Amino acid sequence: MSHATLDPNRDRSGQAFLSRATLITSALLIVGMALVLVLHALPMAHPLHVSGATVALLGKYFTYMLLALAVDLIWGYLGILSLGHGAFFALGGYAMGLYLNAQGTALPGWQGLLASFPLAALAVVLAPGLLALAFGWLAFRSRVTGVYFSIITQALTFALMLAFNRNEMGMGGSTGLTRFSELLGFRLASDGMTVALFLASGIAVLLAFWLCRAIVVSRLGRVAVATRDAEARVRFLGYRVEHVKLSLFVVSAMLAGVAGALYVPQVGIINPSTFAPLFSIEVVVWVALGGRATLFGALLGALVVNYLKTVLTGAMPDAWLFLLGGLFVVLTMALPRGIAGVLAWRRRQEGAT
Repeated sequence: MSHATLDPNRDRSGQAFLSRATLITSALLIVGMALVLVLHALPMAHPLHVSGATVALLGKYFTYMLLALAVDLIWGYLGILSLGHGAFFALGGYAMGLYLNAQGTALPGWQGLLASFPLAALAVVLAPGLLALAFGWLAFRSRVTGVYFSIITQALTFALMLAFNRNEMGMGGSTGLTRFSELLGFRLASDGMTVALFLASGIAVLLAFWLCRAIVVSRLGRVAVATRDAEARVRFLGYRVEHVKLSLFVVSAMLAGVAGALYVPQVGIINPSTFAPLFSIEVVVWVALGGRATLFGALLGALVVNYLKTVLTGAMPDAWLFLLGGLFVVLTMALPRGIAGVLAWRRRQEGAT
């Protein structure tokens, strides 16, 4: 890290919000959503017709892409490897699950407040955000970093998984929350709701991508990158590093909560397995495959790995976890910058010829 990284007067033309990658990624997301809607509108007998089940599957992929974006924001640009982001995703999902359950039956105690959609929407971002604020404040204030931070994030999500497995929590125990029927007065099983959730998820990914891009090209983003590369020097220059870490960690947790809230109505269930450490590790593999500190790489990695998971768990269900582990090892050794790194290398080669 050099002083130029934090110099407010340096040339930032290469860090503009509307970079080539931003424009291409935004265009691909918008065109992709429009294409799916057009193909879905074709008659069912048409060979290019996209079924409602496929639209729902793509909507689920969008929620995973949003979660990967949240992890890339803190891992790629801040150097904080969280192995417990599934906890924030699950908390957002449980908030939405309680709202959906409240549409059919009256919920006891404080859970009854979530029958109101505005309050439920607030809980979707506040629950993971407040947990991240409390957890991050304790961890960053104590200067817990590196592998130690990764370990305690895993301990956090594991502890929440055990807690939510208990029936006393009122969250459905090991079964979780399911049997959802309506959202905002519309049937969840209807085709219109499937399309609406797909669109909502895609738009959420697009807005989150722009938000993350705006953060990483801002002064806050430059201080975050400098902290990742040389934390001691940033502290020496007078920056409150723990505040930088905490702010990005909370934003990342809120994005994960939104992803979880959009995920639940599309899959129809949320249970304690979402807190499992394995799920959080999977998210890290998505980002590693796509390429850290690129944002678009995280989106691409989530899409590729989850498509492979859909295909391979049907063909070889027992081998999927071994393939996932092998993929992570190969990536770490052969493609440390992921697919985005390969694309950047090819662009440089083309520019040199």
